[in-house]
Amino acid sequence: MSGTLAKIAEIEAEMARTQKNKATAHHLGLLKARLAKLRRELITPKGGGGGGPGEGFDVAKTGDARIGFVGFPSVGKSTLLSNLAGVYSEVAAYEFTTLTTVPGVVRYKGAKIQLLDLPGIIEGAKDGKGRGRQVIAVARTCNLILIVLDVLKPLGHKKIIENELEGFGIRLNKHPPNIGFKKKDKGGINLTATCTQSELDLETVKSILAEYKIHNADVTLRSDATADDLIDVVEGNRVYIPCIYVLNKIDQISLEELDVIYKVPHCVPISAHHRWNFDDLLEKIWDYLRLVRM
Repeated sequence: MSGTLAKIAEIEAEMARTQKNKATAHHLGLLKARLAKLRRELITPKGGGGGGPGEGFDVAKTGDARIGFVGFPSVGKSTLLSNLAGVYSEVAAYEFTTLTTVPGVVRYKGAKIQLLDLPGIIEGAKDGKGRGRQVIAVARTCNLILIVLDVLKPLGHKKIIENELEGFGIRLNKHPPNIGFKKKDKGGINLTATCTQSELDLETVKSILAEYKIHNADVTLRSDATADDLIDVVEGNRVYIPCIYVLNKIDQISLEELDVIYKVPHCVPISAHHRWNFDDLLEKIWDYLRLVRM
C-alpha cells in the first residue's frame, strides 16, 4: 500500500512540475494513465485479508433513490440529515463523529428517498487513509451526491472533496465522454476524430493505451477530448452522478452575500439548524433525481 502511495505522490509531483503545452501533452498523458492505474490499485486491493468491507458500512439499498451526503466534519451535515429525515445520527460538536452510515428515509412526492451520511471523505481518503475506501464504495452507488459546505469556510473545501471523489472515479455533473473505444486482435491503433482535437493526437493516444498494454484498438473521438476523458473510457469503471452543493449556515452571512450564492450553479443555500430553505433543497433534489429516474 505505502509503495503505491509513494508512487502516486511521485507522479503528482512530476505532473505539477511539468508545464502544460503541446510538447509535453504526450508525457502528461502517460503520467495521467499511470496515476489512474495506481489509484485503481488503491480502491481494489489485491487478495483477501484486511478487515472486510468495514463495520456498519454495507447499507441495503431501499427506496426509489439513494442520496449520499458528503462534507468535512463540523459543517452541519448531521444536523441537516436529522432535520431532513428526523433521523438521529449521533451529533456531537466535535470533528469526526459519524463512523457508521445511518440511513434515513424521506418521503417526497410519493418517492422514498434514502439519505446516507458518507463519513469522513477528507483529503487522503483516496489514498487509503481513514475509512475512505468503504465510504467511496457506497458513494459510487448513489443516484445523487450532496456536498455540504460551510458557507464561511471558502470553497476550498469544495475543491478538496471534488478531487477526492474524482480520484475514485466518481464524475460529478458530467456526462460520459463521447469516445468510441474497441479493442481488437490486430491492426494497431486506429484513431478517428470527427472534430478538431486540441489535446489528443495519435502519439498521445498510443502512449496512453500502451500504458494499459493495449496495442490494437479502434478509437473514435466524437468531441474535443482530453487525456483524462480517454483514460476514463479505458478504465471503464467511472460513475457519473449528479451533485448539488448545499451551502449551510446562511444565518451567518449578509443578504448581499446570499444573492451571490444563489447565482452559483448547482448550489442551494440553507440553514440546517434553523431549517431554512429546505423546500428549495427538496425541490432541487427532486429535479436532479428526475434526471436519473427510470
